[in-house]
Amino acid sequence: MDNLTIKEAAERSKKIREHYHILETKHHGSEWSVEEDALAFLTDAGLVGRLTMAQQGHWPVGESNEAGLEHKIGECMWWLMVLADRMGINSEDALDAFLSTTEKQFKL
Repeated sequence: MDNLTIKEAAERSKKIREHYHILETKHHGSEWSVEEDALAFLTDAGLVGRLTMAQQGHWPVGESNEAGLEHKIGECMWWLMVLADRMGINSEDALDAFLSTTEKQFKL
């Protein structure tokens, strides 16, 4: 698979989220709010923490779940792009601004 740009990932993320909105409306009568999306992201971020602990041998689980950890990390990245889009923030610009500011702080 070729390297995915942040812009491409954001566009694909938005399309996938639109399909989830259809399911939410079908099953719950309305789309999730931005706040519900943020809570879903935080839930998945917590799972990344737990899966990381397991992967590092600090949380007892049966078998290693490397695929689950990779999936949850990808899902968290997806949620961040979805949240940025829903709040009118350009993911690419936000990441670039953060990296530039932080590089300046460390004089990189």
